[in-house]
This record gives sequence, C-alpha cells and structure tokens, in this order.
Amino acid sequence: MSPETIGILGIIVLLILFVIKVPVSIALIFVGTVGFGFIRGFDTGLIQLGNTPFGTASSYSLSVIPLFILMGMILSFSGLGQDLFRAVDSWLGHIKGGMALTTIGTSAIFSSISGSVNATTATMARITLPEMKKYNYSPTLSAACVAAGGTLGILIPPSVILILYGILTMEPIGELLVAGIIPGIVNMLLFMVVVYLWVKKDPSAGPPSEKSTWSTKFRSLSKVWPFMVLFLMTIGGIYLGVFTPTEAGAVGSFGALILSLVTRRLNIKKLMESLGESTRLSAMIFLILIGADIFSQFLSISRIPAQITAFVNGLDWSPLMIMVMILLVYFVLGLFLEGIAILVLTLPVIYPLVVQLGFDGVWFGVIMVMVMNIGLITPPLGISVYIISGVMKDISIERIFKGVIPMVIAMIVAVILFIAFPELITFLPQLMRG
Repeated sequence: MSPETIGILGIIVLLILFVIKVPVSIALIFVGTVGFGFIRGFDTGLIQLGNTPFGTASSYSLSVIPLFILMGMILSFSGLGQDLFRAVDSWLGHIKGGMALTTIGTSAIFSSISGSVNATTATMARITLPEMKKYNYSPTLSAACVAAGGTLGILIPPSVILILYGILTMEPIGELLVAGIIPGIVNMLLFMVVVYLWVKKDPSAGPPSEKSTWSTKFRSLSKVWPFMVLFLMTIGGIYLGVFTPTEAGAVGSFGALILSLVTRRLNIKKLMESLGESTRLSAMIFLILIGADIFSQFLSISRIPAQITAFVNGLDWSPLMIMVMILLVYFVLGLFLEGIAILVLTLPVIYPLVVQLGFDGVWFGVIMVMVMNIGLITPPLGISVYIISGVMKDISIERIFKGVIPMVIAMIVAVILFIAFPELITFLPQLMRG
C-alpha cells in the first residue's frame, strides 16, 4: 500500500477508536506507532515510540500546563467561586433576570483563573443553580446560562485548549492567551443580551431578587479582588512582557496558594485535593501530547498533509471560502468529539494549509476554539449539558438542549463577527508584538 493509503486507513481507525471510547492518548499512540511501522518498518516505529515520550515531556514549554491548572484548581477547591457569585449578584441580582446575568458574569471572571470548561461549568452549576431555583427562575433559563457561561472557560485566558494549540503549532502562547480576551468579553455580552431578551419576553422566567445597599455592594468587591489580582499578575504580566507564559503560570499558582491561605479558605485536605486533581489532569494532557507527537510524525511521512495542501491549492476557491469550509468541518467534529481530540487529529493537516492560505495562526486558533465551543452545548456530545444534568435532576436533558438554542445562536453570531473583523482578535497580540 502507498503511504497515503496507510495514512487514510490510520485516520479511519483513529476515529473508530475515539467513537468506541478508547482513551485519546492510547488511540493516538497505537495508530501512530503501527502506521509508522507499516511505512518505515516496525523496528523504526518502535524506536520512535521509545524516543518520543522523553523528547515531548521534557519540553520546557509544556511546564506552563500544570502550573495554570494548579492555579485554577487551588481557587476552585478553596470555595472562592461562591464568594464571587455573591459579589456579582449584589450588583445585578435586583434587576429582571439579574441572577442569570450574574451567572454569566461570574463564569467569565472564574474562567480567568480556571482555563477549563469542565471546571467552570461544574463549579457554576453547584453554586448558581440552587440559588436561581430558590428565586423561582425558569429551570430552562438557569441551565442555559450555566451551559453558556461554562464555554467561556476555554476562551478567556488562561485557556488550556489555547495553550495546547500553541504547543502543537508553535504559535506564541502568550499572544494566543491575550487574543482570547476580546472574544471572551464579546461572547459574554452576547449571552447577556440573550438573557435580557428572554426575560423581556417572559418576565416570570427571571424574577428579581432583593436589592442590595450601596455599602453591601462595595463591601462585596472585597470578594472579587483575588481573581482580579491573579488575572492582572498572570495575563497582564504576559502582555507587558514581564513574564513568559511559564513564569506567569508559576507566579499565578503561587499567588493562588497565598491568596487562598490569606482568605482562610484553604486547608490541608483541600490543598491535597487540588494537587491530586492537578496531577491527574496534567498527566492526562501530557500523555495526549506524546500521542499527538507520534501520530503527527506518522501523518507527516504518509504525505497526507502535503497532498491535501496541493489539492486545495488546485481548487478555484477563495481563501475565505476554504476557511468557511474548514470551520464547518470543525463544527461537525465538535458535535461528536472532545476538543483535545479534535486538535491532535486535525492540526497536523489543517494548520499548514491555513498558514499557506495567508491566515494569521493566532486568529485561527481563537476562531477554531469558538467554533468547537458550540459543540460543548449541542447534542449528541454536549458535555457541558451533561454536567448540568448531573446537578439539575428535575429537568430533562432534552429540555436543557432546547433551552441552549438561543445561546448557540449568539455563539454563531460571534463567530461570524470575528470572521468579518479578524482584527478584533489580532489587535491585542499585535500590540504585544509592537
């Protein structure tokens, strides 16, 4: 068989393994090693299997991952998320739909130290859903706000997905993180517009809560400062060139530890839980990256990326039309596969093509994440919806999926906006380069 045929068969086998729930890392290592062996010989394939893990895992740039994960886990286990919700609610809760707006705003702020969809969604579901139920909010509106707010976790920095994209493509991680700020804010505002229109049409869906006094509002800001300090220290430090992303992660995780101790919200048990969860998640991501490296080497020698690039160059299509088709493919993949799996499966083929078409690699990373985000709240995968369903037992999963439709429309509007005006994404990274 030709290398191209072996490459195509390898991709098909990999997709089958994903569908039958084989761990992403194991599937990548297996297909990459066997495919490499069929093309170059199994002795060479086994040598590659022996050398790649150390070469990948010893990379200094990867140390940013466990550091940012640890920062988010410390603050998540310390329970500061509940204080944050109370603070935002004191300012917004008294208006119609105020607690729904609070949920989205709290999710955005929590995302600035979490970097994970699952962590943001699970934390917000535990904190906000019982509060909205107490004030007779529509369960559909409540679930939709938590699901939409959770998607901000991989867009607003520090985003683990954007960090992985930078590692896999060699795009500057600092620029990628900063590039997610404006899209994250725009998505948050669009979600709030959806809530406003929702409660305007059905006022009973989001009744107001008690109005807080001005003294209470200003006192509540004391609960927000740990998040603001950490965000300014880490992302602000990266933007100003004070820290590299790895140094910012170290400063952030140490700062999270100190702030949690100062606010007396962290004990030994919670610290050990955060360390354990950070270790498990980091180990999983490192193993996936090792598999991704092996698989990308297999794809490279199969010549599939070069063949696809040559095929696309032969088409009489504009670069924008090709980009729209690429994003549609990512949307479809997002309906069935988890984000990390999509990255490691597609980037070895798609990224060289995108760069050759003249698109900015940082812009593409952010817009790709925005498209994949839609799959987090749409069937059949809809992982954020399943997390909410586990907390919200009194509403069917079908009703939750129906409720998030307006949020999905808002996300599509955001994607169209940033395709039409790519400088909204590249503006801050260009200032960094300047």
